[in-house]
Formats: sequence, C-alpha cells, structure tokens
Amino acid sequence: MNAAPTRRVRRIATFGLRTRLVLAFLLVAAVSAGTTAALTYREARSAVLVSAQDTAVASFREQVQTLAPSLPVDPETLRELLFVLASKAKPHPWIVFAEYGSLRVSSSTRPTSSVITPELRRTALTTSHGSFQRVVKNGVPYLTIGVPVLTRTSGVGTLPTGLVLFAVMQMSEEQANVDALVTAARDGALPGLAIALVPALIAARSVLRPVRELRRAARSMGSGRLDERIKVSGSDELADLARTFNESAGQLEKSVDELQQAEARARRFASDVSHELRTPLAGMLAVTEVLDEDADGLDPDTARAVRLISAETGKLAVLVEDLMEISRFDARAAELNTDEVDVAETIGKTLLHRRWEDRVSTELPDGIRARLDPRRFDIVVANLVGNALRHGSEPVTVRLRTRTAADGASLLVVEVADSGPGIRPDVLPHIFDRFYKADAARTRSAGSGLGLAITQENVRLHGGTVHAENGPDGGAVFVIEIPLGGPTGYERDNGRNASGTDEATAGVDPSRDDTERAPA
Repeated sequence: MNAAPTRRVRRIATFGLRTRLVLAFLLVAAVSAGTTAALTYREARSAVLVSAQDTAVASFREQVQTLAPSLPVDPETLRELLFVLASKAKPHPWIVFAEYGSLRVSSSTRPTSSVITPELRRTALTTSHGSFQRVVKNGVPYLTIGVPVLTRTSGVGTLPTGLVLFAVMQMSEEQANVDALVTAARDGALPGLAIALVPALIAARSVLRPVRELRRAARSMGSGRLDERIKVSGSDELADLARTFNESAGQLEKSVDELQQAEARARRFASDVSHELRTPLAGMLAVTEVLDEDADGLDPDTARAVRLISAETGKLAVLVEDLMEISRFDARAAELNTDEVDVAETIGKTLLHRRWEDRVSTELPDGIRARLDPRRFDIVVANLVGNALRHGSEPVTVRLRTRTAADGASLLVVEVADSGPGIRPDVLPHIFDRFYKADAARTRSAGSGLGLAITQENVRLHGGTVHAENGPDGGAVFVIEIPLGGPTGYERDNGRNASGTDEATAGVDPSRDDTERAPA
C-alpha cells in the first residue's frame, strides 16, 4: 500500500542539491508572483466593477426619483417614462423594466427580463432605497438594479407605491478589462519565473561551491593528502563549516603525523635492538651448543639449567630474527628473487628437508610451474605445515592445484589441512595478527606470535593472498593463492630494499611455527 509514496520519496531524494535549491527558489518566486498577481487582480477587478456599478446605481436611483410617475399608472405613459430613463443611462446603455402588480412594461420589445432574480425583486419591494446584483448568464455579465417608486404624503413622509423599476446593463467591457488583467498577470508571471531562474542558479552556485570544495578536500584526505585545506571566504554558516573542516583536518594531520613518527620510532627501535642483539646472541648460541654437548657429564641440576639456558637462548634468537624480518617488511626492504620452479617439486623438498615426508600426505600433481621466490615459498609452506603438525592433529595434507579467477587470471592454490579441532570462530579474524595468541594464559610458548604474520607478508610479496578456515569435516585449512605469472611490478618493487639485497631468510628457521591456535 505504501509502495507509491516510497517511490516518490526516493525520486525526490535522488535530486541533486543544485536541483533542489533551484526548485525551491523558483517555488518561492512562483508563490510570490502568484500571490502578488492574485491580490492585484482582486483589487483591480473590484475597482473596475465597483466604479461602473456605483455609477450605474447612483444614476438610476437619481433618474427614478426625478421622473417618478403619477398614480394610477397608465401603461403607455409608463412606457414613455421608461424610454426616457433608458435614454439617460450611464456608463453603458441599459434596458428599463417596470413591474406594478401584474403589469409588466419595458423599454424593449420584451416586457420582462430573465436576468432579474426573485431575490432582487423581493429586496426591491421591501427596501426604500432598492438593491442591485451582478448576474452572469450565458457567459455575459449583467448588472441588475431594482428601485421602488415612492410617493410623498403629508404627515407620513414617503411611502412605496408598489411600482418597482429595474435597470439591466451589460458589463462586457468591464469583464474584458478584467480578462485583460488576468492575461497580463499570467504573461508577466512566466517571464518573471524565467528571469528568477538566473538568480536561482547564481544562488545555487554560491551555495554549492563550498560544498564541492568540501567534497574535493574530503576525497583528497581520504586518499592520504592530509595537508588539504579549504579556502575560507565570508562569515556565513558555510564559511564556519569550512573553518571547522580546516581545524579538524589540521588536528587529524597532527595526530597522524605523531602516530607515524611513533610507529617509525617503534620500528627503528625493534630493528636496532634486534640488530644489536644478533652479535651477542651468536656468541651465546655457540656457547650453549658447547654446553649442550657436555651436559651429559654435568650433575643433573646443572645439566637441566644448561639445557634451559640453551632452549631459551634459541627462542630469543628466533624472536630477534622474526623481529628483524617484520622490520624489513614494514620498511618495504624485503626483496623477491623469483624463478620459474616446479611447484610440486619445491613443496616436496620443503617436506623432505624437515623430515616430514612420513607425517604429511600430499596431493601434488606434476606439471604445475610458477614464478616464485623459492626460499620465501619454502618459508610459507614450512610455517603452515609446522603449524598444522604442532597445533592440529595428524594426518596433515598438502594439496596443490590451479584455478581461474573471476577476472580470468590463473592462480596457484596450495592448501594445508590438518585433522585437529579447528580454529575457534572468534580467533579466525586475528589468526594472522602479530603476537596474537589464542590463549592469553599460555604466554610461554615455543613461538613469538609472528610466524603466520611473516607467512602472510611473504604471500603478499608474491602478489597473493592467504586465509584460514575450518574444513567441512573438522580441522583447520590454510589456503594460499598466488598468481601463476608471478608478482606484479608493484609487489616486486615493494620487496626490494635500498641496497638491492635480499635479507628475507637470514637466520630464520623456517621449520618452526610460533602462532598458537585454540581448538574450535
């Protein structure tokens, strides 16, 4: 039932601001012009009609009083009197009718008139000064006047004689003048509206210019140009809006600049600390390796302490290397060294080097070749398989296939699935976040919480995507999609550091995983 009004509202809402401003301006102009024309027409019409009406009524009353017939009334004498009254008509000719009882006489060939109404007859008989009416018949306006004939008597004054005289006058000329006023008002209103369109467009432009500037500035800020400002002119509400926008943009630019500086300092800090820690960690790792070899010859308590120090030193070394790797991605200093490889063979080597070939089942069809960075792709596959073995349940399956995207591009698809409890729905959106751990209570884990984040960055560097989901039969599934033709120029440039060297895999142990998953 409300479909039609809803459609009308939607159509109105689709009008632009310029159209609505112009329509509102023209509506106001039309209402003003119409009101002025209506008032002018009413006053002019009254002036034209009242002037002719008053002249005719006054003249007829005067003539009736001057030429009052004597009683008893003689029809022939009365007719002559009516001719005399008709000859003195003004401002236009009129026809005079006389009614006295059943006697009907006129100055024309017809004794009665059809435009004299019963109301006028009753009023003329009951009042001493008579009455008048304006009547329209067959489109022709008439003025009808009824005046009773009075007689004077001694001691009483004037008394009605029963004789009533009527004058009927056409008002075609006055009606023509009124019609001319209507035509003039109409013909004047249309050009007036056309002329009003010019200031309407000018006003709409003056209002919309700041709005367009605001829209342009907002789009520029949305694209990252936080130094965009609007030129402020005037002191109206739009100028206040522009000043407010400029103040807000300035505050936003300042806040973003402070955040960027803080982020840059944090990145430099992590990179510098990691770099400074590499040298002493290298010495510590060498010492702990020696201590590990001699731990069997130490007393049990000392052996446990030595092994604990060795394990924690290894974790620290992994964390430092992960931080350096993330710092390279943040600084866009990571580089791709791509080559055309047999993908199935590359995945097989990754499993073989980690001695996982007996723990992982594979579906690796031959003949699929792609442009990849072998070392980075090795890290991606190793991290995902290690994650599945550590936090899922065997068997773990690695599947390889290709598919065609909606835009026609060919994609390399690698799936790593486990048979574990899967990933909780509240964890899925954060599975690739840095330092994210599903169970906050498990702070001491084998990983730093950066493994899957590094995996995602390596896949992005190839121009691909990686996402996690739960399989239909349970277990977690990680899906990698990379263009078969290799990364675009942007991804290649994004991965090159200032010196043109690749530091992506320095010191990183790709066989370990460091992101914990909570069971679904």
